[in-house]
Amino acid sequence: MSGSDLHLEGDALVAADGSHRYRVTPSQIPLFGETWLSPEGETQRAHYDALAPKYLTNLELPHTREYMAYLDGALLDALPARSLGVVAEVCCGAGEGLRLLGARAAVGVGVDVSTRMLEAARADSALDGTRAFVQGDATRLPLKSGAFDTVVMFGGIHHVNDRRRLFAEVARILKRGGLFVWREPADDFIVWRALRTVIYRMASSLQADTERPVRFEPTRRDLTDAGFIIDRWQTYGFLAYCFLMNSDVLAVNRLWRYVPAIRRLTRVATRIDDRTLRLPGLRRAGLIAIGTASKPAAA
Repeated sequence: MSGSDLHLEGDALVAADGSHRYRVTPSQIPLFGETWLSPEGETQRAHYDALAPKYLTNLELPHTREYMAYLDGALLDALPARSLGVVAEVCCGAGEGLRLLGARAAVGVGVDVSTRMLEAARADSALDGTRAFVQGDATRLPLKSGAFDTVVMFGGIHHVNDRRRLFAEVARILKRGGLFVWREPADDFIVWRALRTVIYRMASSLQADTERPVRFEPTRRDLTDAGFIIDRWQTYGFLAYCFLMNSDVLAVNRLWRYVPAIRRLTRVATRIDDRTLRLPGLRRAGLIAIGTASKPAAA
């Protein structure tokens, strides 16, 4: 990226000095990724452009929606009771994070490598001038330094192997005193780590070479090196998560939609998972980690 101001010229964004030109789609998505993507970013772009229809369809299954409502509630509970200001959603996919935050995000910008996901986000977003979606690499964000009050990543960190560079980019675009929020697959619990090893080898929709769930200690270290202070780390999802989520990975999980009262059963299952993770020794044994970290207000 040139780092200079851009202006719209026909169907492209052009740098002030004319050195760079970025194509814009008819739905107004700037394609910064056409000019520069890391090899890993290019792999993810091809993967999610192909996977998008299946991924989006499975998000609509009744048990998936009910379990996601539980995880969404947990994430909203982890946020401060105030406006989140100007928000960047990195690895935004179909823009689920910005939709969840709603009016708490006064302005929202989503970044993803997949144009098909971005088109879905654009189509499902309120076109009121407060939301924008751009193609770009998470390790080289096409966003201005110090421009955001909050950065969120919901399922994107585990797709980026260069975590140090990712967190350095998040710190760069955040204002001082800004907040970084994430919800990610986690495998501090050795049982989940072993099961994921098997599942990743079996499922065509997963990429064992490029996907790596988060663990507390390495994440804490990398965030600290980027200048963050971790405020919160809590895990969610246990056995019920295995059977009710990830229908795009385990086809058998799609069959739950034919079970009567599956939404009510899923709500009961989330409560069981929640209570299980309160047992001694299981606090970090959940399959999903929700966390927040702050960028200090002073240098």
